[in-house]
Amino acid sequence: MGRQMTIEEIVGSVESGMTLGIGGWGSRRKPMALVRALCNSPVRDLTVVSYGGADVGLLCAAGKIRKLVAPFVTLDSVALEPHFRQARQNGSIEFEEYDEGMFMFGLYAAAHGLPFLPTPAGLGSDVLATNPRLKTVADPYGGEELIAVPALKMDVSFVHLQRADARGNALYLGGDPYFDDLYAKAADRSFVSCERLVDTADLLKEGPVQALLVSRAQVEGVVETPNGSHFTTGDDDRRDEAFQRHYVEAAGSPESWAAFRARFLDGDEAAYQAAVRAWREEQ
Repeated sequence: MGRQMTIEEIVGSVESGMTLGIGGWGSRRKPMALVRALCNSPVRDLTVVSYGGADVGLLCAAGKIRKLVAPFVTLDSVALEPHFRQARQNGSIEFEEYDEGMFMFGLYAAAHGLPFLPTPAGLGSDVLATNPRLKTVADPYGGEELIAVPALKMDVSFVHLQRADARGNALYLGGDPYFDDLYAKAADRSFVSCERLVDTADLLKEGPVQALLVSRAQVEGVVETPNGSHFTTGDDDRRDEAFQRHYVEAAGSPESWAAFRARFLDGDEAAYQAAVRAWREEQ
């Protein structure tokens, strides 16, 4: 049974106030087509769970985030995402911070239906002071103090994989799965965008069975979005660094950001891709 949906149908299933998980890592393989559509939707007051990058930045710029749960928000080659920086400086979002390892344990806990998982990661750091939600537990066998990382449960998650079939099985190409399988399992409803839909029989011709990361059992809908992770890494596992610089420069002033938004973000996904192609021709 096929589970193909449109971008509009997927984004239309997200409601204000929900907790949304977004897969990928920093500026790598983010479901940007879905994020762009969400920015143009009426949805507000989201709690976003993400190894953050431009996904978080765009949602901050669009005023969609009430609370962010993350270990970082980076564009990789740019250390700090500019719109996230502005949101933190002006206090427009609440921020619940974890270190990378603790965040991973929170995803694991949610994916496996556990209320928390214990870890020594973060002990001795300021994370306990900056995140009052965190509590410690004693190892019942040895007595060691551990941090009890709460499950990062989500209402909805978006992930982007390079290949998928119409039933929602999805496969990644490149060097890293970026925990996208945990996002799919940790959410009540998960949606996959992909660079290309292929027949199920052809899926493993695209990559090894170990790369078949997401199972249809966790997926409610799938949509084909060629270049839909732009400007983060995509089908060739490379990032559009030139366009990312353009994005960062545009964030430098309200006027330049308004012009960027009007050119690239105020239309649908087809309009975005056409505007990016035209911009490249001008360079």
